[in-house]
Amino acid sequence: MLKRIPKFVRSFYFITGMLFLVWMLFFDSNDFITQYRMSRELRDKEKDKEYYLEKMAEVQQDREELMGNPELLEKFAREKYLMKRPGEDVFIVVPKKEE
Repeated sequence: MLKRIPKFVRSFYFITGMLFLVWMLFFDSNDFITQYRMSRELRDKEKDKEYYLEKMAEVQQDREELMGNPELLEKFAREKYLMKRPGEDVFIVVPKKEE
């Protein structure tokens, strides 16, 4: 039975190499499956980074527009934070819910 197996497969170096390869692919802390998961997570994080960089650019542009235009800044403050001038009354209109 052993004579049917090629001699190079029975050699110590081949067996040791195959055991090392199996160990590195499946049992090591940096195995193939872990590397795949980590690379997929890295791609997701890079996509998130691009999204947040775009959002930061938008917010920076909006901020520059607000700080450069006093009328726009006043409108933003009135709508968002319900600020008012002295002597003014603020009315909040709430849409009626349909049942």
